Amino acid sequence: MDFGVTVLPDPPFSRWLELIQLAERHGFGYAWTYDSHVLWQESIPMLAIAGRETAKIKLGHFVTNPATRDPTVLASAYATLHDLSNGRMVMGVGRGDSAVRYIGRQPMKVAEFEKALAMVKEFMNGREVNWNDRDLELKWVRPELPQIPMYVAGYGPKALGVAGRVGDGVIIQLADPEIITWIMDVARKAAEEAGRDPSQLKCIVGAPSHVTDDLADAREQVRWFPAMVSNHVMDLIERYGADGTTVPKALTDYVQARKFYDYNEHSRVGAKHGEFVTDEICDRFCVLGAPDQIKAKLKELEGVGVDQFNIYLMTHGQEETLKAYGDEIIPSFAHVTA
Repeated sequence: MDFGVTVLPDPPFSRWLELIQLAERHGFGYAWTYDSHVLWQESIPMLAIAGRETAKIKLGHFVTNPATRDPTVLASAYATLHDLSNGRMVMGVGRGDSAVRYIGRQPMKVAEFEKALAMVKEFMNGREVNWNDRDLELKWVRPELPQIPMYVAGYGPKALGVAGRVGDGVIIQLADPEIITWIMDVARKAAEEAGRDPSQLKCIVGAPSHVTDDLADAREQVRWFPAMVSNHVMDLIERYGADGTTVPKALTDYVQARKFYDYNEHSRVGAKHGEFVTDEICDRFCVLGAPDQIKAKLKELEGVGVDQFNIYLMTHGQEETLKAYGDEIIPSFAHVTA
């Protein structure tokens, strides 16, 4: 299993870069950031500098979207970043949450989303596409660089169908093995029906993790996260209902106590909208506890096929979390070399 870290593009920029460089030194393979251009700083130039100020770690959004960013601009940006970083970009992409909702728009329609992703994946990797009745090609893409993979975020059957048909993997924002298994089954079925090899679809899980003996404190620091996930769950319930026939009740039941969501506190420790989240949901959706508890949960995730665990580094003690993972946890999951 690989390890990544997601750092908010919060000012000061120097702190954001410092945490990514620290993650690289501690053995993390991936560094991600949000793409919500009003709530935080514009992340494309930040990733460009990170590409020059790191050596090995792969970089990308968790997640960007082709709604606020024109698909051709998004593809060109990633191709450019790939050049600047010498082939280290990875794209996480979704239909749009805070980036679109905060400016008064709605997530992209699924059919439009799939069409955009199919084009972006080809275009950013240097292949000719037909878009808006024009044949287009980024003729300057360096052919010797590895392909930029595209990982698609989703929870519902339609978005997961897009991940299976178009994506190289699925981004899942929670660490509950039961829900992860259901999500990957849906996406892999779509991949198989599209004539693709379902076993090649990667599973990337993102969630907060706090290494501590004080579980009560850890839970208080992560209640914002299941509340954030609930935005997507509410959309699913509106579309599919909550009776468990289409979407599992393990994903929908917990939002019954939800009262509101304030994007001004999006992904913030102590956010008031997280008060409805129970201790049980914190434990299911996140990776919390002493090092042995963390390792046991991660082994469980590895057992259901998770290829990468990505820490949402928004809790307190960020340096301590990275160090604990680098010293005690990542070495336990190191790939065996001949």
